[in-house]
Amino acid sequence: MHQFIHNPHVWQAALPASVGCFLFLTACRPEQAPQAPPPPEVVAVTLAREEVVLTTELPGRTSPYRIAEIRPQVSGLIQERLFTEGSDVQEGDALYQIDPAPFQADLDNARAALNRAEASLPALRSRAMRFQEALADHAVSQQDFDDADAALKQAEAGIQSWRASVETAQIRLNYARMTSPISGRIGRSSVTVGAVVLAYQPAALATIQQLDPIYLDVPQSTTERLSLERRLKEGRISSDEANLKQVDLLLEDGSRYPLPGTLQFRDVSVDPTTASVILRIVFPNPDGILLPGMFVRAVVKEGVNAQAILVPQPAVSRDPKGNPYTLVLGEGNKVEQRPLTLDRAIGDKWLVTSGLEPGDRVITEGLQKIRPGMVVRVAAPAADRPQPSPGNPSTAAASN
Repeated sequence: MHQFIHNPHVWQAALPASVGCFLFLTACRPEQAPQAPPPPEVVAVTLAREEVVLTTELPGRTSPYRIAEIRPQVSGLIQERLFTEGSDVQEGDALYQIDPAPFQADLDNARAALNRAEASLPALRSRAMRFQEALADHAVSQQDFDDADAALKQAEAGIQSWRASVETAQIRLNYARMTSPISGRIGRSSVTVGAVVLAYQPAALATIQQLDPIYLDVPQSTTERLSLERRLKEGRISSDEANLKQVDLLLEDGSRYPLPGTLQFRDVSVDPTTASVILRIVFPNPDGILLPGMFVRAVVKEGVNAQAILVPQPAVSRDPKGNPYTLVLGEGNKVEQRPLTLDRAIGDKWLVTSGLEPGDRVITEGLQKIRPGMVVRVAAPAADRPQPSPGNPSTAAASN
């Protein structure tokens, strides 16, 4: 053997014989027919009608429930500011004190004039009564009685006038102490102590906004409104006014506001620039999370579709023209393509208005390796397949 390996002449002589034997054995082996590949494996879901609440997200901005701009009703000098900027104030709280001295003087003057007029009234009334009695006895002339009666009526009218002057002076004195007309949060003050203000001036001294509750105004296009009314009329969705008035809110960061709001009304006027109507919604705001001018999204309920068909989004594809379609299992697990008409996305599913019926089996997994007309094998979803036990190596080996 050692000689055979190290002798090149022997090796060269044996090589052709070995090759010939190998070729003879290969040629004599019987040919095996190629096996057909197994049908592709897919996962499908069987459709059924469901009851879903149809909603739409509408963007909008918050606005105060009530807002009051504080302006002076009398002219004068600001003596004192009685609030803290940015604090909450209650209705009737004092905000500014205007110098009351001139208004107090006007009130005292009007009261004095009223007292003077009331002091002369008893004498004039007695004189008129005496002249009336004397006139019956022809002791005085008719002219004398008429003069006495006219003087009495003038005095009574003067008293009414001075009473009105007293009331006016009292009102102006009360206006010197400016109070809050509503409860809410007050902003910064535009004036300081010592500033002179004018009655009903254009510039507000401060602004108070009531933030609890708070308004949300969202526009809704007239096209969406007409579509909704048509679906309600056709009976495709039902409306429960009490339930549909509840509105959810999504904040600017995408989080959900914890408290639901109430749809208050839909405006009847269409904005010609946007072709939309305004929906006004009221939200409770006890913690002050919502501030005026915030951009948020309202989740408005449109109605309830009791016969909805929902398809998982991964099962829907689009052709080169952008038309949606899906693949379903026909008779004998043969793949069929169905064109679809979609309404909207609801969670991770599409709401289908046409193209599918209850009982259809829609393929959700394995779409990349199939095409219409192929026969496939249906497998259980991955979530329903038995999982290998961590403590049993044989189970793991079997699953592999």
